[in-house]
Amino acid sequence: MAVPKKRTSRSKKKIRNHVWKSKTGKIASKARSLAQSILTGRSKSFYYIYSDEPKRS
Repeated sequence: MAVPKKRTSRSKKKIRNHVWKSKTGKIASKARSLAQSILTGRSKSFYYIYSDEPKRS
């Protein structure tokens, strides 16, 4: 028979939430940095195709 697990403490919830949020901040800053380097033309590790023709749908 299924038995409910013990309740997670507030401190444990806060710690897990903080870790999760800090990871997203790091990822967002890396994405912003990459976008900034692409816009300025300094990116050497990111390749993309540049086309003058508009896409046809």
